[in-house]
Amino acid sequence: MRLEKCWFCSSTVYPGHGIQFVRNDAKIFRFCRSKCHKNFKMKRNPRKVKWTKAYRRLHGKDMTQDSTFEFERKRNRPERYDRNLAENTLKAIKKIDKVRVDREARHHASSFFTIRSSSSLQEIEKPQGSSEERELSSELYASTPFPPIRAAKRVVLVRHGQSTWNEEGRIQGSSNFSVLTQKGEAQAETSRQMLFDDSFDICFTSPLIRSKRTAEIIWGARKEDMIMESDLREIDLYSFQGLLKHEGKAKFGAAYRQWQIDAANFIIDGHYPVRELWARARSCWTKILAHESRSVLVVAHNAVNQALVATAIGLGTEYFRILLQSNCGVTVLDFSPRPEGGSPYICLNRLNQTPSSPVAAGSSGGRKACKRIILVCHGFSQSNTEASFPSFWDRPMNMLGVIQSQKTAELLLDLNVSSILSSPKSPCVETAMAISRVQEAADCLGAADCVPRYVETKQMQDLDVENIFRQSNKDAAEVPSLQPGWLNKYEDEVMTALWDQSGKAWQSLLDELSEESKPEKIAVVVGHPAVHIALMGHCLNLTKEWMGSFHLDAGSISVIDFPDGVAGRGVIRCINYTAHLGRWSIPITRSGLDDEEF
Repeated sequence: MRLEKCWFCSSTVYPGHGIQFVRNDAKIFRFCRSKCHKNFKMKRNPRKVKWTKAYRRLHGKDMTQDSTFEFERKRNRPERYDRNLAENTLKAIKKIDKVRVDREARHHASSFFTIRSSSSLQEIEKPQGSSEERELSSELYASTPFPPIRAAKRVVLVRHGQSTWNEEGRIQGSSNFSVLTQKGEAQAETSRQMLFDDSFDICFTSPLIRSKRTAEIIWGARKEDMIMESDLREIDLYSFQGLLKHEGKAKFGAAYRQWQIDAANFIIDGHYPVRELWARARSCWTKILAHESRSVLVVAHNAVNQALVATAIGLGTEYFRILLQSNCGVTVLDFSPRPEGGSPYICLNRLNQTPSSPVAAGSSGGRKACKRIILVCHGFSQSNTEASFPSFWDRPMNMLGVIQSQKTAELLLDLNVSSILSSPKSPCVETAMAISRVQEAADCLGAADCVPRYVETKQMQDLDVENIFRQSNKDAAEVPSLQPGWLNKYEDEVMTALWDQSGKAWQSLLDELSEESKPEKIAVVVGHPAVHIALMGHCLNLTKEWMGSFHLDAGSISVIDFPDGVAGRGVIRCINYTAHLGRWSIPITRSGLDDEEF
C-alpha cells in the first residue's frame, strides 16, 4: 500500500482518498481534502498558512532534521525478500516510532522553555532527554542494516593534521578558512609512513582544505584519484563557526554550555548539528560500502570520524565525544560479508592510533582527565603462535611476549601509575611485574641517591577468564582470534558468563579509582583481550552482544579517561594501540583475514 503526502499541508493521503490534479507538464499534485485543493487553486504559499506542516517546520514548531526521518524516505529500488530482514524491520519500526514520538514531545515542549533576554541575545535552556530514549537511540542505529558486501573490506579513517584554527582554539565546524600548520603537515607525514606499505584501492576525502591537504600527503604518489565527498565535511555549527571558545561562551551562554554537556540535543539556528551529522555518516557508509574496493582510506575530521565509527557499530548520538579522534589519529574498521547475505559483520579493529603517545598529557574531548584506566593485553605466551593468539591457558610468556611487555613498560615510563591490577595467570603477572619494575625505577633514572617509588600491585580474580572459556565446546582451531569479531563464535552461555564476571571486575576498578587519597589516579589493568573487550563494553554501557564489535592484539594498550570523575562517563582515548611495539607490532593495515582470502 503506497501512502502519499498532501502537496499543500503534508498530511497523509491514503489510497482511494483525496483529490488529484495533473498539470499540463504531467506533474501530479495530490491533496488530502478540498480545503487544501482550494488553497492551491488560490495560489497560496503553504509556508505562510499556519495549519500546514511547511509553516510549522519553518517556524520551529515541528522537527525538521532527525535520524528517524531517514527510514520514511521513498527508495525506488527493488529489495530481495529476506525473512530475517523483514522480522528485524518490523521490530525496528516499533522502536523507531517510540523514539520519534519522544523526540517530538520534547520538541513541542520547547515552546515552554524559559527564555532569558539580554541586550545581545536570547538564551534558551532545554531539559535533558530521557534515559529510555538514549538507550533506544543506540538500538535504533544498531537495528538499521548496512548494504550487503561481496568480499571483506577494510576501511581506515584518518583525521586531518593540526590546523591554524586548532592552534588558535577556534570553533571550526564546516568552515573552510583554516589550513594545516607546520606541525599538522609533520603529523600527516608520520601517518603516511604508518600507512606506507598498504595498497589502498581508493581514497575518500572531505573537500575542506585541511582534510584535502592531509589526504594528499598520505596518498602520496599513488596513481588512483581521490574522491571528494561533501558528506565527509566537519559538523555544521552555523553561528558558532569562527568564534574562539571564550567568545562562544560569552556570546551564547547557555547554548554554548549545552553544546559542551549535552551535544546530542544541542540546537542552534533551528538545527540539531549532531543529529544531522549522524544522518550524514550513515549516508557516507552507504557510498563507501557500495564501492567495489576492498581497502579504503577515508580522510576527514574529528566529529565526522566519530560519527562514522559510532554509526558503523550501532551507537547513537549520545556517544558524541566518547570515541576520541586526535589529529592524524588512525582508526580501522573491518567489514566481513555474511554467508546468508544482508548487513555485514562490523568490527572496530583499532581506534585513534596517533603519531604521538596515547598516554601523554592532554585532554579528552577538551577536558582534562584526573582519573584513567589503561588496559594492557599480555604478550605472546609459550602456547601461542601469532595465528592462534590469544591463548586462555596458564603458560609463561615466550621471548616475543617478554619484548612486548618491556615495550609497554617503556611507553608508561613517564606516567605516575598509582596501582597495577592483573589476572593471576602467568603472562599477566609477568607483564605487570615488568611495568612495576620500570615504574619504581623511573624517579631514580640519572640520580645517585633516591628512594624508588612504590607502586601497588594486586591480582584480581575477576580478570581471570580461563575457567569460563574451558566451558566452551570450541577449540582454538575453530576460533581464529585474528579474525574480526572472533568472540561471536563462542556459545551464548560463555559470553554471558564472561560479561557477568567482567561486570564485577569493572565495578572493582571504579571503586579502586574512586578512592579520594589522590586527586589524580592512574590504574593499569593487565589481562586477557577478551576481558578487556568486555570491560570497554561496560564502560560504554553496552550489552554482551556488542563484544564482537571490538578487537585487541597481543601487547596492545587501550586507554579510558574519566574527565568528569569516576561518576561520569568514560571517554575511550584509544583502542588496540600497538605503535609502541615497533617492529614487533601488528601493522595498522594488516588484514583481519588470511592473505589468500583478503
